[in-house]
Amino acid sequence: MDRQHISVRDVLKRIREDEIEFVDLKFVDLFGGLQHITFPAAALDEGSFARGVNFDGSSVRGFQAISESDLILKPDTNSTFRDPFFDDATISMFCDILDPNGYKPYSRDPRGVAERAERLLRSLGLADAASFGVEMEFYVFDDVRFEQSSRHGYYFIDSEATQQVGDRAPVRQHRPRAKNAYFAAPPRDPSHNLRGKISRMMDVVGLVPELHHHEVGSSGQNEIGFKYATLLNAADNSVKFKYVVKNTAHRYQKIATFMPKPLFGQAGSGMHTNVAVWRDSKNLFYDHEKYADLSELAVHFVGGLLRHAPAVCAFAAPTTNSYRRLVPGYEAPTILVYSQRNRSACIRVPFTGANANAKRIEFRSPDPSCNPYLALAAILLAGIDGIQNRIEPPPPVDENIYEFATSEHGRLLQATPTALSQSLDALEEDYKFLVQDGVFTEDLIDSWLRVKRDREIDYLGLRPHPTEFELYFDA
Repeated sequence: MDRQHISVRDVLKRIREDEIEFVDLKFVDLFGGLQHITFPAAALDEGSFARGVNFDGSSVRGFQAISESDLILKPDTNSTFRDPFFDDATISMFCDILDPNGYKPYSRDPRGVAERAERLLRSLGLADAASFGVEMEFYVFDDVRFEQSSRHGYYFIDSEATQQVGDRAPVRQHRPRAKNAYFAAPPRDPSHNLRGKISRMMDVVGLVPELHHHEVGSSGQNEIGFKYATLLNAADNSVKFKYVVKNTAHRYQKIATFMPKPLFGQAGSGMHTNVAVWRDSKNLFYDHEKYADLSELAVHFVGGLLRHAPAVCAFAAPTTNSYRRLVPGYEAPTILVYSQRNRSACIRVPFTGANANAKRIEFRSPDPSCNPYLALAAILLAGIDGIQNRIEPPPPVDENIYEFATSEHGRLLQATPTALSQSLDALEEDYKFLVQDGVFTEDLIDSWLRVKRDREIDYLGLRPHPTEFELYFDA
């Protein structure tokens, strides 16, 4: 599951042998937005990698105030990959972020949170590693336009299923029916060749593509699966995957988005997250004598994740748009139960037969607008709390949960938040499991809550919505 160790000398040797001209250092802001800075390869030596490079943290979302702006990027040479999206020969690598005051890990560095979560799992003696298989859905559009000002606000999307756009586009044939495009074959699947090109680019950057297909959304929704990895590597791979998808789509004059719910009436894009924990190469989630072949440890992991799910959603479903997707009746379940094979459950236990190594749970509430370092770490920490405190989940439900939720017993079940404000409130009340051994810091959580409330919830809530004109203009 882990990538091989790459030393600074290995990187410098590759620069010489492959005639690399530039080194691109990548990192994400607090909310998962990818940033980068590029250096001529000839300007770097072993000392450059050891010292890191300074940058202005006050210009990055969720980081520093201008009065204490300096931070340091420390390249992780193990994350080195050849970057196919630059004309000049370039290698890229992800960076950890350090505070120059003591040269210590920066409290709001998302990658540092993921690293500390992995260390906590090992230090507690619960397991050697946790594996994460991330399934990120996305839409590909032909044309997207949007704008918001004090006097107007609109969005316009043109996609494979568009019938007509004014006078400039003809009716398109071979389009899948609404919400009926899952596994559609060409010509009803016009994205096939693009997904193939994305898969080839994934291979170039070190991602292992496993499958690709059209998703349920008939207006250009797609999925490309890639190989699972340990937490930090899975988060790096998720950022890299979005980078590859967006840049490859751009190269072919398409626009890719990981927005959870870009289209009304079409399926939302999820990030179904598969988890297992391991010791000595043994999957600790497997026990063939128990329900769904889940071990007692796995059931307690599920118990912790379900108990803390509302708070976890603050990181795993972190946008106002996330809650356009998390609505009852779709494959984005809202009732906090688990079940074997049942896609209406918040946590599904995929059928894996006698293959012990494949046993896992699938948490279906997250979406790809998240910062994967924080979302995956929060999921692991919730599970760790469940194991430590032997938290029992509600009994599994092996029937249609949307119907069960309306029954006498179903009405007692807890649900995911229905709005970002609710998930932030849940996080504010239930965060102790996250700050164990300083994995998350209270400073990071406070910054997250403040920015989400001030710059997203309030920003949206203060502006009239186009639908309000339809409903109320003639009041």
